[in-house]
Amino acid sequence: MDSLRDRFWELPLAALTEPEWEALCDGCGRCCLHKIEDEDTGEIAATNVACKLLDIPTARCSDYANRKAFVPDCLRLTLRIVEDVQWLPRTCAYRLRADGDLLPSWHYLISGDPMAVHTRGAGIAGRAVCETRAGPLEHHIVEWDETDWDEEE
Repeated sequence: MDSLRDRFWELPLAALTEPEWEALCDGCGRCCLHKIEDEDTGEIAATNVACKLLDIPTARCSDYANRKAFVPDCLRLTLRIVEDVQWLPRTCAYRLRADGDLLPSWHYLISGDPMAVHTRGAGIAGRAVCETRAGPLEHHIVEWDETDWDEEE
């Protein structure tokens, strides 16, 4: 992380370099879970079904650099679309910074602990099933408990 500016996460998203943009991710893994969209209402339902490239114990992509070659519809979150991706969790660093909000104290850039996102409940490490084993997505709809995601009282 030598090429990262001090406290870069406090800058507007448009001011970030590519390495800073990538480093902003808290590693929750929720981008890598399949979603189901209701055809009538447009409502998005979350599932616990992970992309085949997601290493479920760590919630990290097993081939991030080449992911689009293996998963063509993998979302590449960019400044241009970040405000339009409504299913991002409310603790997502990109969503928070796009809204002008600060990162939570447990974000690894602040706490120094990359596993804090999972111990606080915002991450999906160990709580998902691979798409190659899941079966129908409709059987895996979940509502993530967001009560522990907030700052400590």
